[in-house]
Amino acid sequence: MDDHGRSPSSNQPIMYVLDTNVLIHDPNALLNFQEHHVTIPMTVLEELDKLKAGKHSVAAECRQAIRLIDKTLGGATPEEVELGVPIDRGTGICKGFLSILMNKRNEPNSLLPEHLNDNIIINQLIDLHTRNKDLRLVLVTKDINMRLKARACGIASEDYSTDQLVDDVSMLSRGYHTMTGSFWDRVSKVETRQDHGRTWHRVQLTDNLPAVHINEFIIDEQGFVGWIKGIKADELLILDMHQEPLLHQEAWGLKPRDIYQGLALFALLDPDIHLVNLSGAAGSGKTILALAAAIEQTMVSKRYRRIIATRSVQGLDQEIGFLPGTEAEKMEPWLGAITDNLEALHMDDENTHGSVDYILSKVPLQFKSLNYIRGRSFQQSLILIDECQNLTPHQMKTIITRAGAGSKVVCLGNLAQIDTPYLSATSSGLTYLTERFKDFPNGVHIALQGVPRSILAEYAESHL
Repeated sequence: MDDHGRSPSSNQPIMYVLDTNVLIHDPNALLNFQEHHVTIPMTVLEELDKLKAGKHSVAAECRQAIRLIDKTLGGATPEEVELGVPIDRGTGICKGFLSILMNKRNEPNSLLPEHLNDNIIINQLIDLHTRNKDLRLVLVTKDINMRLKARACGIASEDYSTDQLVDDVSMLSRGYHTMTGSFWDRVSKVETRQDHGRTWHRVQLTDNLPAVHINEFIIDEQGFVGWIKGIKADELLILDMHQEPLLHQEAWGLKPRDIYQGLALFALLDPDIHLVNLSGAAGSGKTILALAAAIEQTMVSKRYRRIIATRSVQGLDQEIGFLPGTEAEKMEPWLGAITDNLEALHMDDENTHGSVDYILSKVPLQFKSLNYIRGRSFQQSLILIDECQNLTPHQMKTIITRAGAGSKVVCLGNLAQIDTPYLSATSSGLTYLTERFKDFPNGVHIALQGVPRSILAEYAESHL
């Protein structure tokens, strides 16, 4: 199948059976199957019910999914719920059906032992398929092992990929284009003007330039750095950035080590950029750059009133309730990366720990769990989200929409270090964000290079 709801071989509607993890990944998933029949096993409803009241990050997704199921089923009778209720997407035209798959089967059709909920669902589908051979049945789950088990039992299965925008993360924008030789060799015509001390180039392009997007950078081997600020057909408006000032920027005593860090720091300090998305390998400088820029803009320039730091860590939300102390104290072990980088910023001070404690007491830096951020609106705040690769696209949207007036969001992540079992590099919220915001005029994405952390870290990154 090319996408959910479209089959190249037949126009016959398909019955899609949704697993719990699909509804957690996208609570609106049942609306994305066009004219086909969507069914939700009773076992899945029971799992959603158990998870909806918890303090972990999936509770809100579970509640949202349950509300949508309830709204769609409306006042249908039990018989209608079992057979299928037309899905109303608010357009006035109902397409497709939603039903609940009841826990009643013929026992001889069980192939798998029923000590696991996954097995209960697969056995139900085997039984359903046995009773109706003409029914085109597809299990939709983010769980690879469940898909394998279903296929082994003769049940078609697939991943949920409606919100997957790219098939190969190597095709993702890096935020810049590095070019051999001189960029100007690729330009057929240029008009240059000065405006308030800035140099602007309006260039006509030849065919040998890659597809570019707003706010991407052009870097050539001759030292030219241009920032793309306007795109029209075969014409670009480019702001000349000059390498030297970029490499000599400073935030809270920190200077960039290479041009990529220079571009990242420039975006972090630019008041007109409201979203900065930094990706890169471990040790490439994502967190320390973001933290230095955040402290600079709260303590020195006073652009933001506070820094809200949060982090997506697998297991965090389940375990936070059992850690002692206040929310800030509970978050402290999980936000060690922030304090580690604070120490790195103050390594040359006479008393490093004293400096870090002093900074923590003076800087309006608040550690918050992702649950705290839901439903809030933060004004004049710099919201720092670490480990974004572990967020689903829906979670990413939920958090970024919390940014209020005068706020800036900084997303940090490494697609090579996804810890969530139902996410991959292509389905990660970080990938989704990078692709969705590539034409946003107030956002910048930079994929940082290298591993400046240490010789050991650099060797480990490339050899282990």
